Amino acid sequence: MVVTLFGALLAGCGNKSETPSSSGGAAAGSKLKVGMVTDAGTIDDKSFNQGTWEGIQKAAGELKLTDKYLKPTGTTEADYMKEIGNLYDAGFKLIMTPGFKFETAIFKSQDKYKDAKFVLIDGSPHSGDSKPVVKENTVSIFFAEQESGYLAAIATALQIKEGEAGFIGGMEIPPVQKYNWGFQQGIQYANDKLGTKISLKKENVVYQGSFDNVAAGAQLAAQMFDRGVKVIFCAAGGVGVGAINETKTRVSAGKAVWIVGVDADQYTDGVYQGDKSVVLTSAMKKVNQAAYDMVKAEIEGNFPGGKTLTFDSKSDGVGIPVKNPNLSEDTVKKVGEVFDKLKSGEIKVAAEQGSLIK
Repeated sequence: MVVTLFGALLAGCGNKSETPSSSGGAAAGSKLKVGMVTDAGTIDDKSFNQGTWEGIQKAAGELKLTDKYLKPTGTTEADYMKEIGNLYDAGFKLIMTPGFKFETAIFKSQDKYKDAKFVLIDGSPHSGDSKPVVKENTVSIFFAEQESGYLAAIATALQIKEGEAGFIGGMEIPPVQKYNWGFQQGIQYANDKLGTKISLKKENVVYQGSFDNVAAGAQLAAQMFDRGVKVIFCAAGGVGVGAINETKTRVSAGKAVWIVGVDADQYTDGVYQGDKSVVLTSAMKKVNQAAYDMVKAEIEGNFPGGKTLTFDSKSDGVGIPVKNPNLSEDTVKKVGEVFDKLKSGEIKVAAEQGSLIK
């Protein structure tokens, strides 16, 4: 179900304190304690952990809430359940978890802690059989990654104009697949409607199989660049970091190659000299906005428990960064026009695999 949510873009900085944030605030939410359990990454991973925490921090700062995150020692269901229980025992009754790995832990937690509220980002609670069970104290949030990938592809094609593109994915799971498929459709639209000449060959579309193998990411990027690829869209976490590192090395040696980032604005990750970056743009999903909106919803008595929400172009839940130093004004303008067509429904991006790779 696609739901248009309130909320605004936000930015924040991490904090492990268990004291109310000092800025702004409304007394109405002063008793609410908002907790988060991180996934395998760090709180500054430029992805789900950081985005979720920034959203919590933004709301906490405005409403004088108590907030805290805990990082598990491992990534098993038991590890997650332990930290969820620790937060609950400390009085945290709104708990957010980023990523599909929390699905079975939240399935159990929503029954075990019935007076708590849970937000599961990019996943649905289930018992291990993949059959979603979203109880009244839980909300499941997804994003239209295909639309974000589509917009990033439009920007890429318009800026590069011609040449070969590539895609490196992490694990071959739905969110990563949707980025890939949306990117393919965006390239096709730009070639058909906007006069670009970008090719995407099967050999240059690869799922590495993990999100943490930095060395493998660098190797895959090197292989693609050696085959003549000019720009690679990476939806691969740490694997993508490896690809960015390889791109920095090549650009520093005088090569004209680029990376398209994912999830958050990865421009700073690609900086190689001064403020110059190898990241052309990024396919973003606004995890921070989703986290912020859920805290606000709970404070205002509108927590959408039992629902599955999709943040898409209509709710401004996906897109490319507001600032894109490597994109021309004309490119940004044309991407904006395509974005408006997505919002109006004039353009529809399929969430399933097409046959666009030539």
